[in-house]
Amino acid sequence: MSDILSQLEQRRAAARMGGGAKRIAAQHSKGKLTARERVDLLLDEGSFEEFDMFVAHRCTDFGMEQERPAGDGVVTGWGTVNGRMVYVFSQDFTVFGGSLSETHAQKICKIMDMAIQNGAPVIGINDSGGARIQEGVASLAGYADVFQRNIMASGVVPQISLIMGPCAGGAVYSPAMTDFIFMVRDSSYMFVTGPDVVKTVTNEIVTAEELGGAKTHTSKSSVADGAFENDVEAMMEVRRLIDFLPASNREKPPVRPFFDDPARIEMSLDTLIPDNPNQPYDMKELILKLADESDFYEIQEDYAKNIITGFIRLEGSTVGVVANQPMVLAGCLDIDSSRKAARFVRFCDAFEIPILTLVDVPGFLPGTGQEYGGVIKHGAKLLFAYGEATVPKVTVITRKAYGGAYDVMASKHLRGDFNYAWPTAEIAVMGAKGAVEILYRSELGDKDKIAQRTKDYEDRFANPFVAAEKGFIDEVIMPHSTRRRVARAFASLRGKKLSNPWKKHDNIPL
Repeated sequence: MSDILSQLEQRRAAARMGGGAKRIAAQHSKGKLTARERVDLLLDEGSFEEFDMFVAHRCTDFGMEQERPAGDGVVTGWGTVNGRMVYVFSQDFTVFGGSLSETHAQKICKIMDMAIQNGAPVIGINDSGGARIQEGVASLAGYADVFQRNIMASGVVPQISLIMGPCAGGAVYSPAMTDFIFMVRDSSYMFVTGPDVVKTVTNEIVTAEELGGAKTHTSKSSVADGAFENDVEAMMEVRRLIDFLPASNREKPPVRPFFDDPARIEMSLDTLIPDNPNQPYDMKELILKLADESDFYEIQEDYAKNIITGFIRLEGSTVGVVANQPMVLAGCLDIDSSRKAARFVRFCDAFEIPILTLVDVPGFLPGTGQEYGGVIKHGAKLLFAYGEATVPKVTVITRKAYGGAYDVMASKHLRGDFNYAWPTAEIAVMGAKGAVEILYRSELGDKDKIAQRTKDYEDRFANPFVAAEKGFIDEVIMPHSTRRRVARAFASLRGKKLSNPWKKHDNIPL
Protein backbone atom coordinates (compact mmCIF):
# COMPACT_ATOMS: atom_id res chain seq x y z
CA MET A 1 0.00 0.00 0.00
CA SER A 2 2.72 2.47 0.92
CA ASP A 3 4.42 1.77 -2.44
CA ILE A 4 1.24 2.72 -4.27
CA LEU A 5 0.86 5.89 -2.21
CA SER A 6 4.46 6.93 -2.81
CA GLN A 7 4.00 6.18 -6.52
CA LEU A 8 0.99 8.53 -6.56
CA GLU A 9 3.05 11.26 -4.88
CA GLN A 10 5.84 10.79 -7.43
CA ARG A 11 3.36 11.11 -10.30
CA ARG A 12 1.87 14.22 -8.73
CA ALA A 13 5.30 15.75 -8.21
CA ALA A 14 6.20 15.09 -11.85
CA ALA A 15 2.91 16.65 -13.03
CA ARG A 16 3.49 19.73 -10.88
CA MET A 17 6.86 20.28 -12.52
CA GLY A 18 5.19 20.80 -15.93
CA GLY A 19 7.91 21.16 -18.54
CA GLY A 20 10.71 20.69 -16.00
CA ALA A 21 13.02 22.86 -13.91
CA LYS A 22 14.89 24.33 -16.90
CA ARG A 23 11.74 25.62 -18.58
CA ILE A 24 10.32 26.89 -15.28
CA ALA A 25 13.55 28.88 -14.79
CA ALA A 26 13.16 30.30 -18.32
CA GLN A 27 9.59 31.36 -17.48
CA HIS A 28 10.78 33.08 -14.28
CA SER A 29 13.61 34.81 -16.15
CA LYS A 30 11.00 36.61 -18.29
CA GLY A 31 9.35 37.97 -15.13
CA LYS A 32 6.46 35.53 -15.54
CA LEU A 33 5.02 33.07 -13.02
CA THR A 34 4.25 29.45 -13.83
CA ALA A 35 0.69 28.25 -14.45
CA ARG A 36 0.41 26.77 -10.94
CA GLU A 37 1.92 29.80 -9.22
CA ARG A 38 -0.69 31.97 -10.92
CA VAL A 39 -3.54 29.71 -9.76
CA ASP A 40 -2.18 29.70 -6.19
CA LEU A 41 -2.05 33.51 -6.18
CA LEU A 42 -5.52 33.90 -7.64
CA LEU A 43 -7.37 31.51 -5.33
CA ASP A 44 -7.77 31.43 -1.56
CA GLU A 45 -4.96 29.50 0.09
CA GLY A 46 -5.51 25.75 0.04
CA SER A 47 -8.81 25.99 -1.86
CA PHE A 48 -7.70 24.67 -5.27
CA GLU A 49 -9.17 21.33 -6.35
CA GLU A 50 -7.49 20.14 -9.52
CA PHE A 51 -9.04 18.11 -12.33
CA ASP A 52 -7.27 15.92 -14.89
CA MET A 53 -3.77 16.23 -13.47
CA PHE A 54 -2.67 13.07 -15.28
CA VAL A 55 -4.29 13.64 -18.68
CA ALA A 56 -1.76 13.23 -21.52
CA HIS A 57 -2.04 13.91 -25.26
CA ARG A 58 -2.78 11.10 -27.72
CA CYS A 59 -0.73 12.33 -30.70
CA THR A 60 1.68 9.87 -32.35
CA ASP A 61 2.84 12.00 -35.30
CA PHE A 62 6.23 13.75 -35.53
CA GLY A 63 7.62 11.62 -32.69
CA MET A 64 5.18 13.12 -30.18
CA GLU A 65 4.64 9.75 -28.48
CA GLN A 66 8.15 10.12 -27.03
CA GLU A 67 7.05 13.00 -24.77
CA ARG A 68 3.71 12.83 -22.99
CA PRO A 69 3.85 15.15 -19.95
CA ALA A 70 1.04 14.80 -17.40
CA GLY A 71 -1.53 17.59 -17.60
CA ASP A 72 -0.82 18.37 -21.27
CA GLY A 73 0.01 22.03 -20.83
CA VAL A 74 -2.99 23.30 -18.87
CA VAL A 75 -3.92 23.28 -15.18
CA THR A 76 -7.69 23.10 -14.58
CA GLY A 77 -9.95 22.96 -11.54
CA TRP A 78 -11.94 25.03 -9.10
CA GLY A 79 -11.34 26.94 -5.91
CA THR A 80 -12.58 29.99 -4.07
CA VAL A 81 -11.94 33.74 -4.19
CA ASN A 82 -12.83 35.29 -0.83
CA GLY A 83 -14.89 32.19 -0.10
CA ARG A 84 -16.88 32.23 -3.37
CA MET A 85 -16.45 29.42 -5.90
CA VAL A 86 -14.77 30.00 -9.26
CA TYR A 87 -13.53 27.67 -12.00
CA VAL A 88 -10.11 28.28 -13.46
CA PHE A 89 -7.81 27.08 -16.22
CA SER A 90 -4.20 28.15 -16.52
CA GLN A 91 -2.13 27.38 -19.60
CA ASP A 92 1.39 26.15 -18.90
CA PHE A 93 3.92 27.70 -21.28
CA THR A 94 6.61 25.29 -20.03
CA VAL A 95 4.81 22.36 -21.71
CA PHE A 96 4.98 22.58 -25.52
CA GLY A 97 4.74 26.39 -25.24
CA GLY A 98 1.26 26.08 -23.73
CA SER A 99 -0.02 25.02 -27.16
CA LEU A 100 -3.56 23.70 -27.38
CA SER A 101 -4.09 20.05 -28.24
CA GLU A 102 -7.24 17.95 -28.41
CA THR A 103 -6.90 16.79 -24.78
CA HIS A 104 -5.83 20.26 -23.58
CA ALA A 105 -9.09 21.62 -25.05
CA GLN A 106 -11.14 18.82 -23.48
CA LYS A 107 -9.81 19.78 -20.05
CA ILE A 108 -10.87 23.40 -20.56
CA CYS A 109 -14.29 22.38 -21.91
CA LYS A 110 -14.90 20.15 -18.89
CA ILE A 111 -14.52 22.95 -16.36
CA MET A 112 -16.53 25.37 -18.52
CA ASP A 113 -19.41 22.87 -18.67
CA MET A 114 -19.24 22.49 -14.89
CA ALA A 115 -19.22 26.26 -14.40
CA ILE A 116 -22.41 26.64 -16.46
CA GLN A 117 -24.12 23.78 -14.61
CA ASN A 118 -23.10 24.89 -11.14
CA GLY A 119 -23.33 28.65 -11.67
CA ALA A 120 -19.83 29.96 -10.99
CA PRO A 121 -17.48 32.33 -12.87
CA VAL A 122 -14.78 31.03 -15.22
CA ILE A 123 -11.31 32.60 -15.13
CA GLY A 124 -9.01 31.70 -18.01
CA ILE A 125 -5.28 32.37 -17.75
CA ASN A 126 -3.88 32.42 -21.29
CA ASP A 127 -0.19 31.86 -22.00
CA SER A 128 0.03 29.84 -25.17
CA GLY A 129 1.78 29.57 -28.50
CA GLY A 130 -1.53 28.70 -30.18
CA ALA A 131 -2.73 25.49 -31.79
CA ARG A 132 -0.39 22.50 -31.52
CA ILE A 133 0.81 22.09 -35.11
CA GLN A 134 1.61 18.39 -34.67
CA GLU A 135 -2.07 17.61 -34.09
CA GLY A 136 -3.34 19.49 -37.12
CA VAL A 137 -7.10 19.78 -37.43
CA ALA A 138 -7.70 18.09 -34.05
CA SER A 139 -6.28 21.12 -32.27
CA LEU A 140 -8.41 23.45 -34.41
CA ALA A 141 -11.46 21.38 -33.47
CA GLY A 142 -10.42 21.79 -29.83
CA TYR A 143 -10.42 25.58 -30.19
CA ALA A 144 -13.88 25.53 -31.74
CA ASP A 145 -15.16 23.38 -28.85
CA VAL A 146 -13.86 26.01 -26.40
CA PHE A 147 -15.43 28.83 -28.48
CA GLN A 148 -18.80 27.11 -28.33
CA ARG A 149 -18.55 26.92 -24.53
CA ASN A 150 -17.72 30.65 -24.39
CA ILE A 151 -20.86 31.38 -26.38
CA MET A 152 -23.08 29.14 -24.24
CA ALA A 153 -21.65 30.62 -21.01
CA SER A 154 -22.11 34.23 -22.18
CA GLY A 155 -24.66 35.96 -19.96
CA VAL A 156 -24.94 32.82 -17.79
CA VAL A 157 -21.74 33.05 -15.74
CA PRO A 158 -19.11 35.83 -15.70
CA GLN A 159 -16.10 34.97 -17.86
CA ILE A 160 -12.75 36.67 -17.23
CA SER A 161 -9.65 36.26 -19.39
CA LEU A 162 -6.11 37.01 -18.28
CA ILE A 163 -3.58 37.31 -21.10
CA MET A 164 -0.24 36.59 -19.44
CA GLY A 165 1.93 35.71 -22.40
CA PRO A 166 1.44 35.20 -26.13
CA CYS A 167 -2.09 34.77 -27.48
CA ALA A 168 -2.18 34.60 -31.27
CA GLY A 169 -4.20 33.30 -34.19
CA GLY A 170 -7.39 31.41 -33.34
CA ALA A 171 -6.47 31.56 -29.64
CA VAL A 172 -7.56 35.22 -29.41
CA TYR A 173 -11.21 34.50 -30.15
CA SER A 174 -11.93 32.70 -26.90
CA PRO A 175 -10.86 35.68 -24.75
CA ALA A 176 -12.63 38.03 -27.18
CA MET A 177 -15.97 36.41 -26.31
CA THR A 178 -15.47 36.68 -22.55
CA ASP A 179 -16.76 39.55 -20.42
CA PHE A 180 -13.44 41.04 -19.31
CA ILE A 181 -9.91 40.78 -20.70
CA PHE A 182 -6.86 41.86 -18.71
CA MET A 183 -3.27 41.96 -19.95
CA VAL A 184 0.18 42.30 -18.40
CA ARG A 185 2.39 45.11 -19.68
CA ASP A 186 5.49 44.08 -21.65
CA SER A 187 4.90 40.33 -21.31
CA SER A 188 1.56 39.68 -23.03
CA TYR A 189 0.24 40.29 -26.51
CA MET A 190 -2.76 39.37 -28.69
CA PHE A 191 -3.11 39.39 -32.45
CA VAL A 192 -4.74 37.34 -35.20
CA THR A 193 -1.64 37.48 -37.43
CA GLY A 194 1.85 38.09 -36.07
CA PRO A 195 4.45 40.67 -37.13
CA ASP A 196 6.13 38.30 -39.62
CA VAL A 197 2.89 37.58 -41.49
CA VAL A 198 1.99 41.29 -41.46
CA LYS A 199 5.37 42.10 -43.02
CA THR A 200 4.98 39.41 -45.69
CA VAL A 201 1.44 40.43 -46.68
CA THR A 202 1.40 44.23 -46.26
CA ASN A 203 5.11 45.15 -46.01
CA GLU A 204 4.41 46.85 -42.67
CA ILE A 205 7.23 46.51 -40.15
CA VAL A 206 5.79 46.34 -36.64
CA THR A 207 6.85 44.81 -33.33
CA ALA A 208 4.71 42.35 -31.38
CA GLU A 209 4.25 45.00 -28.68
CA GLU A 210 3.06 47.66 -31.17
CA LEU A 211 0.83 45.20 -32.99
CA GLY A 212 -0.87 43.58 -30.03
CA GLY A 213 0.64 44.65 -26.72
CA ALA A 214 -1.23 45.83 -23.64
CA LYS A 215 -1.01 49.53 -24.57
CA THR A 216 -2.43 48.88 -28.05
CA HIS A 217 -5.40 46.88 -26.78
CA THR A 218 -6.27 49.07 -23.80
CA SER A 219 -6.03 52.44 -25.58
CA LYS A 220 -6.57 51.86 -29.32
CA SER A 221 -8.53 48.69 -30.08
CA SER A 222 -10.61 48.35 -26.87
CA VAL A 223 -10.00 44.58 -26.96
CA ALA A 224 -8.63 44.61 -23.40
CA ASP A 225 -10.31 46.16 -20.34
CA GLY A 226 -7.18 46.81 -18.31
CA ALA A 227 -3.43 46.26 -18.08
CA PHE A 228 -1.26 45.54 -15.05
CA GLU A 229 2.43 45.78 -14.28
CA ASN A 230 3.05 42.10 -13.51
CA ASP A 231 1.42 38.74 -12.84
CA VAL A 232 1.00 39.39 -9.11
CA GLU A 233 -0.85 42.69 -9.58
CA ALA A 234 -3.07 41.11 -12.26
CA MET A 235 -4.15 38.33 -9.89
CA MET A 236 -4.88 40.72 -7.04
CA GLU A 237 -6.99 42.99 -9.27
CA VAL A 238 -9.00 40.07 -10.65
CA ARG A 239 -9.72 38.96 -7.08
CA ARG A 240 -11.01 42.48 -6.46
CA LEU A 241 -13.21 42.43 -9.59
CA ILE A 242 -14.75 39.04 -8.70
CA ASP A 243 -15.98 40.60 -5.45
CA PHE A 244 -18.23 42.96 -7.43
CA LEU A 245 -19.80 40.25 -9.60
CA PRO A 246 -22.54 37.67 -8.99
CA ALA A 247 -21.65 34.00 -9.36
CA SER A 248 -24.15 33.59 -12.20
CA ASN A 249 -27.27 35.10 -13.76
CA ARG A 250 -29.33 33.14 -11.22
CA GLU A 251 -27.91 35.12 -8.31
CA LYS A 252 -27.72 38.74 -7.23
CA PRO A 253 -24.29 40.39 -6.82
CA PRO A 254 -22.79 39.90 -3.35
CA VAL A 255 -23.54 42.40 -0.60
CA ARG A 256 -20.38 43.34 1.28
CA PRO A 257 -20.09 44.90 4.75
CA PHE A 258 -19.81 48.70 4.45
CA PHE A 259 -18.67 51.39 6.84
CA ASP A 260 -19.91 54.47 5.06
CA ASP A 261 -23.12 56.33 5.93
CA PRO A 262 -25.60 56.05 3.01
CA ALA A 263 -26.95 59.49 4.00
CA ARG A 264 -23.49 61.09 3.94
CA ILE A 265 -23.65 64.72 2.80
CA GLU A 266 -20.91 66.01 0.45
CA MET A 267 -21.05 69.82 0.56
CA SER A 268 -18.15 70.06 -1.92
CA LEU A 269 -20.48 68.77 -4.67
CA ASP A 270 -22.42 72.04 -4.51
CA THR A 271 -19.42 73.74 -6.11
CA LEU A 272 -18.36 70.92 -8.47
CA ILE A 273 -19.97 72.52 -11.53
CA PRO A 274 -17.99 75.60 -12.71
CA ASP A 275 -19.81 78.90 -13.30
CA ASN A 276 -18.59 78.93 -16.88
CA PRO A 277 -20.70 76.32 -18.77
CA ASN A 278 -17.79 75.60 -21.12
CA GLN A 279 -15.29 74.85 -18.35
CA PRO A 280 -14.64 71.16 -17.67
CA TYR A 281 -14.59 69.38 -14.32
CA ASP A 282 -13.65 65.84 -13.34
CA MET A 283 -16.67 63.52 -13.22
CA LYS A 284 -14.57 60.94 -11.34
CA GLU A 285 -14.69 63.25 -8.33
CA LEU A 286 -18.47 62.80 -8.22
CA ILE A 287 -18.21 59.01 -8.65
CA LEU A 288 -15.71 58.68 -5.79
CA LYS A 289 -17.85 60.85 -3.51
CA LEU A 290 -20.94 58.74 -4.22
CA ALA A 291 -19.27 55.34 -3.72
CA ASP A 292 -18.98 53.44 -0.45
CA GLU A 293 -15.49 54.19 0.92
CA SER A 294 -14.64 55.95 -2.39
CA ASP A 295 -13.99 52.52 -3.93
CA PHE A 296 -14.33 52.60 -7.74
CA TYR A 297 -13.25 49.74 -10.02
CA GLU A 298 -12.87 51.31 -13.46
CA ILE A 299 -13.26 49.29 -16.66
CA GLN A 300 -11.44 50.34 -19.88
CA GLU A 301 -9.87 53.35 -18.20
CA ASP A 302 -7.50 54.10 -21.10
CA TYR A 303 -10.02 53.81 -23.95
CA ALA A 304 -12.66 56.37 -24.99
CA LYS A 305 -11.94 58.51 -21.94
CA ASN A 306 -14.91 60.76 -22.74
CA ILE A 307 -17.06 58.13 -21.03
CA ILE A 308 -16.33 56.38 -17.72
CA THR A 309 -17.49 52.85 -16.91
CA GLY A 310 -16.92 50.75 -13.81
CA PHE A 311 -18.29 49.39 -10.54
CA ILE A 312 -18.96 50.99 -7.18
CA ARG A 313 -20.89 49.82 -4.13
CA LEU A 314 -23.83 51.60 -2.51
CA GLU A 315 -24.85 50.24 0.90
CA GLY A 316 -22.56 47.29 0.16
CA SER A 317 -24.31 46.36 -3.12
CA THR A 318 -22.68 46.46 -6.55
CA VAL A 319 -23.77 49.22 -8.94
CA GLY A 320 -22.50 49.72 -12.49
CA VAL A 321 -21.62 53.33 -13.32
CA VAL A 322 -21.71 54.97 -16.74
CA ALA A 323 -20.70 58.65 -16.74
CA ASN A 324 -19.81 61.28 -19.32
CA GLN A 325 -16.39 62.86 -18.69
CA PRO A 326 -16.38 66.62 -19.48
CA MET A 327 -12.56 66.63 -19.24
CA VAL A 328 -12.32 64.75 -22.59
CA LEU A 329 -14.03 65.95 -25.80
CA ALA A 330 -16.35 67.97 -23.51
CA GLY A 331 -18.09 64.69 -22.66
CA CYS A 332 -19.42 64.20 -26.22
CA LEU A 333 -20.59 60.76 -27.27
CA ASP A 334 -18.76 59.27 -30.24
CA ILE A 335 -18.26 55.86 -31.86
CA ASP A 336 -15.75 54.57 -29.31
CA SER A 337 -17.55 55.79 -26.18
CA SER A 338 -20.90 54.44 -27.44
CA ARG A 339 -19.44 50.97 -28.01
CA LYS A 340 -17.62 50.97 -24.70
CA ALA A 341 -20.67 52.00 -22.69
CA ALA A 342 -23.11 49.76 -24.60
CA ARG A 343 -21.09 46.65 -23.88
CA PHE A 344 -20.81 47.59 -20.20
CA VAL A 345 -24.55 48.28 -19.88
CA ARG A 346 -25.38 44.92 -21.48
CA PHE A 347 -23.02 43.11 -19.08
CA CYS A 348 -24.71 44.77 -16.10
CA ASP A 349 -28.15 43.90 -17.41
CA ALA A 350 -27.19 40.26 -18.04
CA PHE A 351 -26.05 39.85 -14.43
CA GLU A 352 -28.72 41.91 -12.63
CA ILE A 353 -26.34 44.72 -11.67
CA PRO A 354 -28.21 48.05 -11.25
CA ILE A 355 -26.97 50.94 -13.41
CA LEU A 356 -26.22 54.50 -12.28
CA THR A 357 -25.84 57.00 -15.14
CA LEU A 358 -24.22 60.40 -14.57
CA VAL A 359 -24.96 62.76 -17.45
CA ASP A 360 -23.14 65.79 -18.80
CA VAL A 361 -23.34 65.41 -22.55
CA PRO A 362 -23.45 68.24 -25.13
CA GLY A 363 -24.34 65.81 -27.93
CA PHE A 364 -22.70 63.47 -30.42
CA LEU A 365 -19.28 64.37 -31.81
CA PRO A 366 -19.73 65.91 -35.30
CA GLY A 367 -17.53 65.27 -38.33
CA THR A 368 -17.01 63.16 -41.43
CA GLY A 369 -14.79 60.72 -39.52
CA GLN A 370 -17.66 59.90 -37.18
CA GLU A 371 -20.32 59.68 -39.88
CA TYR A 372 -18.17 57.55 -42.21
CA GLY A 373 -17.31 55.31 -39.26
CA GLY A 374 -21.00 54.66 -38.62
CA VAL A 375 -21.69 56.76 -35.53
CA ILE A 376 -25.41 56.29 -36.22
CA LYS A 377 -25.16 52.51 -35.81
CA HIS A 378 -22.72 52.73 -32.89
CA GLY A 379 -24.75 55.37 -31.06
CA ALA A 380 -27.78 53.13 -31.56
CA LYS A 381 -25.95 50.34 -29.70
CA LEU A 382 -25.92 52.42 -26.52
CA LEU A 383 -29.52 53.50 -27.03
CA PHE A 384 -30.52 49.86 -27.58
CA ALA A 385 -28.55 48.64 -24.56
CA TYR A 386 -30.22 51.11 -22.20
CA GLY A 387 -33.67 50.52 -23.71
CA GLU A 388 -33.56 46.73 -23.37
CA ALA A 389 -32.05 46.76 -19.85
CA THR A 390 -34.55 45.68 -17.18
CA VAL A 391 -32.31 46.23 -14.14
CA PRO A 392 -32.85 49.23 -11.82
CA LYS A 393 -31.71 52.40 -13.61
CA VAL A 394 -31.02 55.68 -11.81
CA THR A 395 -29.87 58.75 -13.76
CA VAL A 396 -28.46 62.04 -12.48
CA ILE A 397 -28.05 64.93 -14.94
CA THR A 398 -25.37 67.24 -13.57
CA ARG A 399 -25.06 69.80 -16.37
CA LYS A 400 -25.71 69.47 -20.11
CA ALA A 401 -28.11 66.97 -21.63
CA TYR A 402 -28.61 68.09 -25.21
CA GLY A 403 -30.36 66.59 -28.22
CA GLY A 404 -30.39 62.89 -29.01
CA ALA A 405 -27.60 62.34 -26.50
CA TYR A 406 -30.07 63.29 -23.73
CA ASP A 407 -32.35 60.46 -24.90
CA VAL A 408 -29.53 57.94 -25.20
CA MET A 409 -28.12 58.46 -21.70
CA ALA A 410 -30.72 56.45 -19.76
CA SER A 411 -33.49 59.05 -20.07
CA LYS A 412 -36.98 58.58 -18.59
CA HIS A 413 -38.18 57.57 -22.04
CA LEU A 414 -35.89 54.51 -22.02
CA ARG A 415 -37.61 53.18 -18.88
CA GLY A 416 -35.38 55.02 -16.43
CA ASP A 417 -36.67 54.37 -12.90
CA PHE A 418 -35.37 57.48 -11.12
CA ASN A 419 -34.27 60.45 -13.21
CA TYR A 420 -32.78 63.20 -11.10
CA ALA A 421 -31.25 66.52 -12.12
CA TRP A 422 -29.08 69.00 -10.32
CA PRO A 423 -30.21 72.67 -10.40
CA THR A 424 -27.28 73.26 -12.79
CA ALA A 425 -28.76 70.86 -15.38
CA GLU A 426 -29.57 72.14 -18.87
CA ILE A 427 -31.96 69.87 -20.77
CA ALA A 428 -32.66 71.10 -24.29
CA VAL A 429 -32.55 70.18 -27.98
CA MET A 430 -29.26 72.07 -28.31
CA GLY A 431 -27.13 74.80 -26.73
CA ALA A 432 -28.42 78.37 -26.68
CA LYS A 433 -26.00 79.71 -29.31
CA GLY A 434 -26.86 77.07 -31.92
CA ALA A 435 -30.58 77.28 -31.20
CA VAL A 436 -30.70 81.08 -31.54
CA GLU A 437 -28.75 80.98 -34.83
CA ILE A 438 -31.43 78.68 -36.26
CA LEU A 439 -34.51 80.30 -34.70
CA TYR A 440 -33.50 83.92 -35.39
CA ARG A 441 -31.45 83.61 -38.56
CA SER A 442 -32.85 86.89 -39.92
CA GLU A 443 -31.47 88.81 -36.92
CA LEU A 444 -27.88 87.46 -37.10
CA GLY A 445 -26.53 90.86 -38.17
CA ASP A 446 -27.69 92.52 -34.96
CA LYS A 447 -25.31 91.44 -32.17
CA ASP A 448 -27.30 93.05 -29.36
CA LYS A 449 -30.52 91.40 -30.44
CA ILE A 450 -28.82 87.99 -30.76
CA ALA A 451 -27.24 88.42 -27.31
CA GLN A 452 -30.69 89.14 -25.85
CA ARG A 453 -32.24 86.20 -27.70
CA THR A 454 -29.47 83.94 -26.39
CA LYS A 455 -30.07 85.14 -22.83
CA ASP A 456 -33.82 84.61 -23.21
CA TYR A 457 -33.24 81.08 -24.52
CA GLU A 458 -30.88 80.28 -21.63
CA ASP A 459 -33.36 81.62 -19.08
CA ARG A 460 -36.11 79.49 -20.58
CA PHE A 461 -34.25 76.25 -21.33
CA ALA A 462 -30.85 76.21 -19.57
CA ASN A 463 -32.38 74.62 -16.49
CA PRO A 464 -34.02 71.32 -15.47
CA PHE A 465 -37.48 72.73 -14.79
CA VAL A 466 -39.01 72.49 -18.28
CA ALA A 467 -38.28 68.73 -18.24
CA ALA A 468 -39.44 68.49 -14.62
CA GLU A 469 -42.75 70.19 -15.53
CA LYS A 470 -43.37 67.41 -18.05
CA GLY A 471 -42.42 64.63 -15.61
CA PHE A 472 -39.29 63.66 -17.55
CA ILE A 473 -37.25 64.54 -14.45
CA ASP A 474 -38.58 63.04 -11.21
CA GLU A 475 -36.92 65.52 -8.90
CA VAL A 476 -34.42 68.37 -8.95
CA ILE A 477 -32.02 67.50 -6.12
CA MET A 478 -29.30 69.32 -4.21
CA PRO A 479 -25.85 68.15 -5.35
CA HIS A 480 -24.67 67.60 -1.74
CA SER A 481 -27.50 65.10 -1.13
CA THR A 482 -26.82 62.99 -4.25
CA ARG A 483 -25.39 59.96 -2.41
CA ARG A 484 -28.39 59.79 -0.08
CA ARG A 485 -30.93 60.21 -2.89
CA VAL A 486 -29.25 57.68 -5.18
CA ALA A 487 -28.77 55.12 -2.39
CA ARG A 488 -32.44 55.42 -1.38
CA ALA A 489 -33.53 55.13 -5.01
CA PHE A 490 -31.63 51.87 -5.51
CA ALA A 491 -32.87 50.57 -2.13
CA SER A 492 -36.46 51.16 -3.26
CA LEU A 493 -35.81 49.26 -6.51
CA ARG A 494 -34.47 46.04 -4.99
CA GLY A 495 -37.75 44.28 -5.67
CA LYS A 496 -38.08 45.56 -9.26
CA LYS A 497 -39.56 43.06 -11.73
CA LEU A 498 -39.63 43.92 -15.41
CA SER A 499 -39.43 41.62 -18.42
CA ASN A 500 -39.22 42.25 -22.14
CA PRO A 501 -41.57 40.60 -24.69
CA TRP A 502 -40.61 36.99 -25.55
CA LYS A 503 -38.09 36.67 -28.35
CA LYS A 504 -35.43 34.19 -29.36
CA HIS A 505 -32.94 37.04 -29.05
CA ASP A 506 -32.82 40.64 -30.12
CA ASN A 507 -30.97 42.03 -33.13
CA ILE A 508 -28.85 44.80 -31.62
CA PRO A 509 -27.32 47.02 -34.36
CA LEU A 510 -23.82 45.49 -34.39
